[in-house]
Parts: sequence; structure tokens; C-alpha cells
Amino acid sequence: MSIVQNHDRISPTDARLLLALIDHPRATTIALAEHARLSRNTVQTRLARLEQDRGLVSFDRRIDPKALGYTLTAYVTTQVTQRRLDDVATALAAIPEVLQVHGVSGPIDLLVHVVAADADDLYRIAGQILAIPGVERTNTALVMRELVDYRITPLLCRIADPNEPDLQSSI
Repeated sequence: MSIVQNHDRISPTDARLLLALIDHPRATTIALAEHARLSRNTVQTRLARLEQDRGLVSFDRRIDPKALGYTLTAYVTTQVTQRRLDDVATALAAIPEVLQVHGVSGPIDLLVHVVAADADDLYRIAGQILAIPGVERTNTALVMRELVDYRITPLLCRIADPNEPDLQSSI
């Protein structure tokens, strides 16, 4: 399977750099350069470009909400009045327990990823979402167990070296 490359995509060199950053998130630029076998200036330039182009975004996902006291995770499917979509998104962003919101196709409009301290807290958060002007209907699904954690490493490995099926074990 070939991957179409263009100027907007991560290059194999950038992928190697990002893999090094995943393995050593607190590494200095010099250490990343050594690990990725690049010059320090190349690493600095590429990291700056990745940050500017949004290829390298926040590391917030690495913090487990359970460590903050939020032991429940749920997804709230939400139907909204279409003309109010931007207002609903702004209101959702104001709720601290809302971690992420996706606009999706199909019978629902939004998939809202939330965390809660307990069942009562989840009830409160779901009520807050339902009370937003423009929200027509919600349905809450409690996450019972996470089976595959968020990951990007397999995709980076594919880009870094499409001919090496298990690049991660060598990095």
C-alpha cells in the first residue's frame, strides 16, 4: 500500500523526529537530533514548522483524567439546530469536562467526549449540555473500558519507513 505524499503531509524525516519525541518527550533538541540522526538546526527548523503548520499539537492527551479525579468517561451524542451549531460549539467549549467535540455525519450532529467524577457529576454535565440553546436532543453512552488508547505511532512508523513493518521496535 503506498501513501500519497504532498507538501502538507509529514515527511519520513519529520515522522522519525516525531517518533523520537514520542519516545523522549522531555529530550533536548540536541538529544532529539542525535536520536533522529539529524542536525540540531534541522530539528529546530522542523519542530518550528510542525508547530506552525499544526502537525505538532498539544500534549494534553497524555494526562489521564483519572489522575485529576474524573473516573468516568462518556460520549454524548447531540442533535442541534443547524443554524445554532457555532453557538453550541462555543457553549460546549466553556464546559471544563468536555474534552473534545466532533461534528459528524449521520443522524447525530456532534459527538461530545466528556469526563466526570461520578454518576451524579455525569448527570449534571449531561444536563448542562442539554440546556444549551440549540441542543435538541442528547444521548449519553458511558465508556465501560478503553480497548485501544489514542495512538499515532503506527501511522508515523508507516510514514517514516513504509518498507519496515515494525519500525517502532528499532526506535
